[in-house]
Amino acid sequence: MRAVLQRVTSAQVRVDGEITGQIAAGLVALVGVAPADTTAEAATIARKIADLRILRDEQSVAEAGAGVLVVSQFTLYGDARKGRRPSWSGAAPGEVAEPLVEHVVTVLRERGIAVGTGVFGAMMEVELTNDGPMTLILET
Repeated sequence: MRAVLQRVTSAQVRVDGEITGQIAAGLVALVGVAPADTTAEAATIARKIADLRILRDEQSVAEAGAGVLVVSQFTLYGDARKGRRPSWSGAAPGEVAEPLVEHVVTVLRERGIAVGTGVFGAMMEVELTNDGPMTLILET
């Protein structure tokens, strides 16, 4: 499982012009799933998202009471080493990926973190204001 985290002052995601998720200060988490990933990897990524001390004053999302906007992104497993078209074969199919992205959301919410989301498989417009910028890549 992979996640790209961006520290933000605000963020939102729209599908068909409708806002489906939004947060004030916190993190945007773009989450990609590999075919062999399990709920254990999803829980590990969620714990990292919640506990990494990457917000201002070296606080975590959990400590600061900040939000997380989780957006599924199969393209994190794109392979562009050959040719001009990326291969998406490293990404899990939707029926595997969707429940694992949802598990990330569930674990974060169980920790009391406000979570906004996109819509799995939809064409989404993500709008954010980077803070820093601070961007990290997580991988299990």
